[in-house]
Amino acid sequence: RIAQDGRKPWQVYARPFPATDKRPRIAIVMSDLGLSGVTTGNALAKLPPGITLAFLPYAERLDDWVERARTKGHEVMLSVPMEPLNYPRDDPGPNALLTMLGPDRNVERLEWSLGKAVGYVGITSTTGSKFTANPAAMQPVIDVLKARGLLLVDSRVNPKSVAGPLANLAGVPRALGDRVIDRDLSRGAIDDQLRELEELAKTNGAAVGFASPYPTTIERLN
Repeated sequence: RIAQDGRKPWQVYARPFPATDKRPRIAIVMSDLGLSGVTTGNALAKLPPGITLAFLPYAERLDDWVERARTKGHEVMLSVPMEPLNYPRDDPGPNALLTMLGPDRNVERLEWSLGKAVGYVGITSTTGSKFTANPAAMQPVIDVLKARGLLLVDSRVNPKSVAGPLANLAGVPRALGDRVIDRDLSRGAIDDQLRELEELAKTNGAAVGFASPYPTTIERLN
């Protein structure tokens, strides 16, 4: 929530950085953490603190994971489950946001996710290829983020996503994913994607990459 003095979670829980340093920046979001204790522990043990960690609300002991991540210096997000294009064959899980539900039901489900932990700057989703392309479905989500002082990182799992433009219109801080760095899990392919991110950052001033907690990805990021 936004504090009485106006402080917002997306600023309070952000990883500090030197704002006066104008060199190009790369952000990496490692998403869908928390379901596997071994995988999540490996990410926390090996990743540098500059990597943002996005946890699923289904994770057991989510508060503990978030606290451990923040103690190590990571910025933390929630990876909110949303409806994919091939739903229900591909099921994002219980309490996922669905286009077939009314705004009140989706807001209820979103608030269930948001209530699972504290200390995060905002939300992202790697499943919502159908949901994020639906303006009527996304608008209530944007309204909740604005009211709570949270940011949105749109992974752009669907190129037709309206999440970023809607956030812009509402004045919700947002960033847009540029690359998924580990669709191909070979070391060379991941390195190629990281080089592409670097070129994008040099051209545009910043770039955002998404990754999953695979051992090879963690090794290359390190």
